[in-house]
Amino acid sequence: MGENGTEEFTFSGADGFRLAGSHFRSETPAKALVLIASATAVPRQYYSKFARYLAGRGFDALTFDYRGVGGSRPASLAGFPARMRDWALLDLRAAVDFTAERAAGKPLFFIGHSFGGQALGLLPNSAKVSRAVFVASQIGYWRLFPFPENYRIYVMLNFAGPVVAHTLGYIPGWLGIGEDLPKNVFLEWAGWCMRPDYLFDDETLEERKNFSNYRGALYGIGMSDDKWAPPAAVERLLGHYTGTKAEHITVRPNDIGERKLGHFGFFREIGRGKLWPLAADWLSR
Repeated sequence: MGENGTEEFTFSGADGFRLAGSHFRSETPAKALVLIASATAVPRQYYSKFARYLAGRGFDALTFDYRGVGGSRPASLAGFPARMRDWALLDLRAAVDFTAERAAGKPLFFIGHSFGGQALGLLPNSAKVSRAVFVASQIGYWRLFPFPENYRIYVMLNFAGPVVAHTLGYIPGWLGIGEDLPKNVFLEWAGWCMRPDYLFDDETLEERKNFSNYRGALYGIGMSDDKWAPPAAVERLLGHYTGTKAEHITVRPNDIGERKLGHFGFFREIGRGKLWPLAADWLSR
């Protein structure tokens, strides 16, 4: 057991690949267990302060790393055979099963940041989740992003990124995407971003049909200045969760006394008193 009752562990993905996780325990009997699913190229440690906050609000919280990222990274990423869909269908699917077992009959809740909110809909076992909060989760079509960010993304995903990926066998974080990424995670993600309805336009992704199977409560939180998840893109993703009626709010930085929030601001320390209660209060209903 680590700092403040935190347990570090590994568990098996759906194909047996070992994934790293952290369990943040409430000091009081937990009212639910909250699984936190990361954004693209973001290691689980980024969510540690938020997870500890949830533990202070009476929840147990569990974070994990997708294969190829953080503690789930192999010795070499060059040629590592992982696609973005594997993060959902092999890693998050297994994390939901693992967390539901740990919940031991208590409710299983979910926090998805960016890709994390997209991935939940692909799962065949999403019914195990009864309440879900998405933060900056969106349809990632490049034309939905504001100018000039949309053209910067277009160039990175279509030209600079593929050249580097094929040359090195992976995508280094210095391209401006966060952590290093497996080559085929990046290439599949880049392909989805070029399609008007993102992953829903990928005919090879049969698991798109699973989006309608999620029937739990759903709350979307977006930021008005988020260049990667503007309000229209957030609304479009929520609209694909047809088995439930999603709530959605857009936070404006000025409304909480901040200059900017963007795609990552929610989980930074500034969110503790101003944003994190939005998620914790909603989960506590």
